[in-house]
Amino acid sequence: MNSKKITFSSKVQLFLILFSTVFIIISWLSTSFSDWYTDNIFPIWINTYGRFTSLFPFSVGEIMIFAGVLWLAILLVFLLILLVMFFSCLFKKNTNFFHTPNVIKKYLKATSWILTIVYLIMNLNCFVLYHCTQIPSNQSYTLEDLTLLRDHIVTILNESSTNFDRDDSGNIIYSGDMQEEAILSLQNLSGSYPRAKGYQVTPKILASSVFMSQQYMQGYYFPFSMEANINGLMSIGNKPFTMCHELAHTRGYIYEDEANLIGFFACINSDDAFFKYSGYLSVLNYVNNAFYKSVDLETYKSHIKVSDLVWYDDEFLTSDAWNYVNSHSLFSTETVKEAADTFVDTSLKVNGVKEGKLSYDHVVDLLITYYDYN
Repeated sequence: MNSKKITFSSKVQLFLILFSTVFIIISWLSTSFSDWYTDNIFPIWINTYGRFTSLFPFSVGEIMIFAGVLWLAILLVFLLILLVMFFSCLFKKNTNFFHTPNVIKKYLKATSWILTIVYLIMNLNCFVLYHCTQIPSNQSYTLEDLTLLRDHIVTILNESSTNFDRDDSGNIIYSGDMQEEAILSLQNLSGSYPRAKGYQVTPKILASSVFMSQQYMQGYYFPFSMEANINGLMSIGNKPFTMCHELAHTRGYIYEDEANLIGFFACINSDDAFFKYSGYLSVLNYVNNAFYKSVDLETYKSHIKVSDLVWYDDEFLTSDAWNYVNSHSLFSTETVKEAADTFVDTSLKVNGVKEGKLSYDHVVDLLITYYDYN
C-alpha cells in the first residue's frame, strides 16, 4: 500500500495556517495580549517591511492588488477548464479521462500559498489591532460641551480660511513638502500616544484615485504592504489630515475614530498653518452634524455660520475633479460606492466593531474628552 508523504512545504504551510488561527483566536480572547503584541511586535514590521516598501515612490500595495486581480482572472480560467474536463469525463463515463495538467496543479498550489500568506499578514498587521484597548472617551457629554466645541471649530476655520493663497478656481496653493510634514506631525505626538514613536512610512498617492473617489474614500491603509495611501484627486484641504490619519493606522491605531483623533491632533499641533487648517476641517462635519441633530433648526441658525469658503474647502472633490472621475471611470459611481460601503461596514463588524461605519462618528466623543481649548 502506497501512501504519499506530506512534503516539507505542505508542513510549513499547515503550520502557518494553524499559527495564524491560534494567534487571532488568542487576540480575540485577550486584550492584554493584543496590546502587548501591538506595542512590542507590530513595530518590527514597520521598521523592516514598512521601511522597505517606503523605498518605492509608488504604492506597492496597489501593485499587489492589480497583480491579485490578474492572478484571480487566470485562476478562474483554469477552474473553468477543470470544470469542462470534469463534465467531459462524466459524459464519456471514463474515470481515467480526467487528469489535471501540471501547470494548473502548480497554479493551484501557488494560489493556496498566496492565500496562506495573506491570511497570516492580515492577522499580524490588521485584525489583531481591533482587539487592543481602545482610547477611553466621554460618551455622556452635555449639549453645552458639544455647542462649545462646534462654535470653537467653526470660528477657527472661518478665520483661517482667508489666510491662504488660492488659484483662479479658489483652491488653496500649498508649496511645502506635505509628506515630510505629515511624518513629522505624527512623530511629534509620541509623547501623548507612544505608538506614534519610531519610524514612519512614507504616505503615497494612489494611481487608482479615480476608483477610490467613486468609493468616496480619502485614504487606505494596506496591511499587506504596511503603507499609508491617499486619494490624489480629493480636495487639497483633506490631504494633510488624511496622510496623518493613515499614518496613525500604520502605528497600530486601527479604529477609525481613534485614527481621526490622532490625525486631528497631529495636524493642529503642527507648525504648518495649512496642516492646522486641515485638522480642524477634518472634524467639521462630524461635530457640526452632531450639533445639528441635537438642536432645533432655529437654534442651529442662531449660532455662528460656517463660511462658504470653508464649505468649499471641505468638499470631498471639486466639480472639476468629479468631471475627471466620471469621464475616466469604468463603472457607475453609485454602484462602486454602494459596494464599497457594504464591504467596509461588513469588514468592521466582522472585526468586532458592532456599529460598522457609524463608529467613525465616535470621534466627537473623543474630541470632547481630550481637546484642550487652550
